[in-house]
Amino acid sequence: MFEIESNASESVRLHTKIYGVSCLLAGASKLLLHPFYRCGSYRTVCVPELEKASVHMKDPEHVKRVISALREAGADKLQVISDFDMTLSRFGFNGRRCPTSHNILDNSRVISEEGRKKLKDLLHYYYPIEIDPNRTMEEKCPLMVEWWTKAHDLLLQHKILKSDIAKIVKESEVMLRDGVDVFFDQLYQSNIPLFIFSAGVGDILEEVLRQAQVFHPNVTVVSNYMDFDDKGVLRQFKEPLIHTFNKNNTVLEGTEPFRQLSRRPNILLLGDSLGDLSMADGVADVENILTVGFLNDRVDERRGRYRDAYDIVLEKDETLDVVNGILCHVLREI
Repeated sequence: MFEIESNASESVRLHTKIYGVSCLLAGASKLLLHPFYRCGSYRTVCVPELEKASVHMKDPEHVKRVISALREAGADKLQVISDFDMTLSRFGFNGRRCPTSHNILDNSRVISEEGRKKLKDLLHYYYPIEIDPNRTMEEKCPLMVEWWTKAHDLLLQHKILKSDIAKIVKESEVMLRDGVDVFFDQLYQSNIPLFIFSAGVGDILEEVLRQAQVFHPNVTVVSNYMDFDDKGVLRQFKEPLIHTFNKNNTVLEGTEPFRQLSRRPNILLLGDSLGDLSMADGVADVENILTVGFLNDRVDERRGRYRDAYDIVLEKDETLDVVNGILCHVLREI
């Protein structure tokens, strides 16, 4: 059993505050049935989701200490920084890959067959480079810029209309991870900012969240945004170009979201690539950070590096159960 303990001597009954239905859906019902639910100390709380078979931790004691510190500091000190594609969205379903925000466009009716083939060729060439554990970030970065630039240039040739975006998303096969509504609702109800850093297409990403009814006011998206002319036709992508390995808070410097980030020293970071670990770069005076990595692909080949890099690694787990379980614990009133 994964428990978080302290030296507090007061013995009170453990209780659960339900954020709407969030904690209940995220796993509070499991806690009620769990043999360690009634704990001797009010600071001893079970997190049964961390016992899932998909969970791997190199240093469980470190994870315990950080989760306990996040809870002790409270919601006012916490922010969540997350990737989107294959982190909040699913990697696959029933043996098939789910589309990323770029793929949603690539596979849509507004892209010609020739254009689709060229975009797929780029994916097949550059994706193995992106996830190659034997290449350094320094080697990968210029190649990622090359990939993104070529892909954006191909999209520009198709004169995409702003008015088509909602329909493109609706007709796509994009899927968010199980429990994503609980995740967004908990953060919104607790007034915790969620910063989504995505190397995908921001306009598409926002529409996915909007159609899922989870695009709450506490959510800030930093991504590659389209720039449309006065007739609503795509004319370019706005700067800066954001790819897998340059996603971090330095692109927000001087903005109101950056000031919010600077006031919250505790971070829960979610990603699916080693490059995502840099998303907290630029946050000043970080006190506690818990990193959760989704290992979706080439698991055996990459397991060691992910376990060395992330505090918690989730192997082929298409849910947000573990994240929601941690949040329920951290946000539960003492």
